[in-house]
Order: sequence, then structure tokens, then C-alpha cells
Amino acid sequence: MLFDAAADAMLLVDDTGHVVHANASALQMFDYVENEIVGLDVEALMPSLHRQSHQQYLEKYFNRPEKRPMGKGKNLVALRRDGRKLPVDIGLSPIQTQGQRFVLVTFHVTEKQAQVEESLRTNEERLRLAKLAAGLGIFDYDVKSGVLVCDERMREIEGLAIGDNMTIEQYVSRMHPQERPVAQATLDRATNPNGDGVYKLEYRLKSPPSGTERWVSSVGKVYFEDGEAVRMLGVVQDITEHKMLEKKLQAQRVEMESLAKQQVAIQTASAIAHEINQPLAAISAYSEVALFALGAGDLDTDRLRRSLEGCVTQSQRAGKSLHELLEFLQKGEVTLVPIDLNKVIQKALSITQHNGYGGFHATLDLEPDLPHVLANPLQLQKVLVNILRNGIEAVHNAGVPIAAINVMVRTQADSNMAQVTIQDNGPGLSNETAKRIFEPFFTTKSKGIGMGLAVSRALVEANGGQLWFDPESSTGATFHFTLPLAGT
Repeated sequence: MLFDAAADAMLLVDDTGHVVHANASALQMFDYVENEIVGLDVEALMPSLHRQSHQQYLEKYFNRPEKRPMGKGKNLVALRRDGRKLPVDIGLSPIQTQGQRFVLVTFHVTEKQAQVEESLRTNEERLRLAKLAAGLGIFDYDVKSGVLVCDERMREIEGLAIGDNMTIEQYVSRMHPQERPVAQATLDRATNPNGDGVYKLEYRLKSPPSGTERWVSSVGKVYFEDGEAVRMLGVVQDITEHKMLEKKLQAQRVEMESLAKQQVAIQTASAIAHEINQPLAAISAYSEVALFALGAGDLDTDRLRRSLEGCVTQSQRAGKSLHELLEFLQKGEVTLVPIDLNKVIQKALSITQHNGYGGFHATLDLEPDLPHVLANPLQLQKVLVNILRNGIEAVHNAGVPIAAINVMVRTQADSNMAQVTIQDNGPGLSNETAKRIFEPFFTTKSKGIGMGLAVSRALVEANGGQLWFDPESSTGATFHFTLPLAGT
């Protein structure tokens, strides 16, 4: 009875090295039930490295049986049923009854192991509290079986019933159609043994039964064995509130940007009007005098000549004033440098997505090993972002469910130029609008100022290329622009 009630883990082993009896503490420590451990060779409870020499130690001990610690000064390890190693201290006590020899083996989990277990429990509690505070859901995906096991929070975020799990295919299929290709590509990349196995996803879900849209963020890591993906661990978080706030801030930023541009346009127009108002008024006055002289019966040629000379002088003054003003606004010459056009396009897409113009699917058809082009990177970026924004706005305003933007880059060997083509899936432009889209202050937007495409064309031309609209496009609106290859 005392043997079974002891707090320490104890085994009674006979002189052949087999377990005769184990108390409750030992059963718990080694994760066995009584009928499994009784009769078990005690060597099964030690790492394989020590099993060969154990029989010799057993014989030596029974030749000189005494109560003593086992392996004094050594780091001893016991083996649980699941293969986990336990650092232990072991005490040996000989017992002889009815002519048969036994040894009572007592196990103490070492202080270091106790500290490790306590630290593990503390860390687990911290992780639980952090998980609770952040609203994180956890999943464990067995790549071979295809089963994705979710915790309660994960099921709540995904809209699953209690106890439900799903396959990875079902996980992807629950995402918004627009995010599925990107999600599948990200997961394929993460499970590729040539990579680091880390992945990060943001996707939308339709929350049943209301059908409201929610945003979810997921990060995790894939683990490999023998060059094959075997397990994926990850966490998910509902970021809908964050996305809504981000969208609101983006809308405010776009509105402020639009107001700033409008003020710049107003100030520019006011400056132009101020500079040329007086010369125009003088030209008008001289013209009236000339007309009066022509209408008089007695033609005064000297007076007529002075009037016409005044018109010429004032028109030249107006032209000079306008030229000086434009020089001031341009603020110096354009600096052109060799740049990677493909990278600038990718950056422009990222800027567009994160500045209030998200919700579109971009398809890139970039020429590999593209030679560098000669351009000003900031000006080129402005051109790309402006054309992308125009396309996305046109698609959204037309009520198209998913905005799609296709960007293609090709080199023109005969002209040593790179050509960029940007096409959207919107309604396109009418013939009348297409004729005027590059005119300053012409706009089809309720809050537009009509300078975007005019400025974009001027910037492309300043970089040595051309920008034009393709009226023959069969889908949406298509713009092309060229840039010179570096070194040409």
C-alpha cells in the first residue's frame, strides 16, 4: 500500500531485469498502464545507447547489493513511452524475500527538468494570454493527410461549427475569389523545400449567414522531412476592423491629396492669369486703335504702325512671362538614370494598393532579363500610379465586380525602346473623350482637375518617350508609353 501511495516514481525489478511492479507515480511518469509495464524489460525505459552495458551493471549490483544512487555524478536519462527523454536522479535499494532478489528503483525528476517544465508551463500560459489578447486562432496542417486541424478561435473566424476541421482545399475555397490565386501561389511557395517555409497571407471571407465580408491575416511556417513538406503550423487573426480603419484613412488621404492638387492647379492658373492679364489688356487696346485707324477715312499709317508694334511687344511679353513661370514650376532639368523598369512597375502597383486604390487584381506580363531604361524613377512612378488609378476608378465607377489591371512590358529592338502597356477591364472611353483626354483641365471625374494625363504625357516626353491611348483596344482602356533603353 505504501509502495503504491508513494509520491516518488518507483519500480520493483527482479534479478533478470524485468519490471515486477510499478506504482501510480511511475505509471504517470512513463505514460504506461500497469499491464503494459509489468514484465517489461527495464532496458526499454533507457536510451538505446545505455542498453548494451546495462546487463553487466545489473550483475555487478546483485553481486554487491547496497542502497546507493545510480550513476553518481552523471546526467541520467529515462525514456517515456512516447520517446521523450526525462533527466532523472535514480536511487537503488536491494530487497530479498523468500529467497528471490529484487531491486527497488526510485526516480526523481531532476531540479533542472523541474525548472524546464515550470518554464514551459509559464511560457504556455503567457502564450495563451497573448493569443487571447490578440484574438489569434491556431491551426495545424498535416500535409500528407491533407487535414487542417483548427482551434476554437480559428473555427470562429472561419465560421465553422464546433469540432469541425477542413482540408487545405476547403480552406482556400472559402476565400474571396480574388484572393484565391495569390493564396494558392503563396502556399505552394511555402511548401517548396527550396524555400524557407515561411508564408504570410491576407484574404477576405464571406461570413455566413449574413454574408458580410471580413478580412483575415494568416502567418505560419512549413516544416520539412527528407526534402518534403510534412507539417504547417500557423495563426490567423481577424483584421476587419484594422482594414476598415485603413480604408477610411486611405480615403481621407486621397481626398486631401485631391484637394492639394486642386489648390496647386488653382494657384498655377491664378499665377498664369496674373502674368498675362496686363499684356492681353494692352494687346486688346492696341488692336482697338488699329481697327479704329483702319475704319477712318483718312488712314494714319504711323498710328497704325505703332498700334501693331505695341501688339507684337505685348504678345512677346506675355510669352516671356509664361515661359519664366513654367521654368519656375519645373524647378530645373530632369535627371535621367538607368533603372529596372520591372521593379518600378511592381513598386507603383504596391503604392496604388496601399493608398486607397486597393481591391483590384493585377496581372504582370514582364519581359524577363529586361535591359535597364533611362528615366527619372520618381517621375516614372508618378506616371504609372496615375494611369493605374485612372483605370481602377473607371472600373469601380462602372460597377464591375472585380477590377483587373494587366501590365505588359516589351522591348522594341528596332527603336531601342521599352514599351509599357496598361489595360483595365472597364467600359473604355468614348471616341469624343479619347480625343480630349490629354488636354489640360479636361476631366470626366466629378472631383477631377483634368491635369493627370496631361502631366503624365509631359513627364514621359521629358524622359525621352511617348504616351498615347489605344483607340483600337477591344477591352477597357489601354495606354502605351515608351522609354529609351539605357546606353542608347
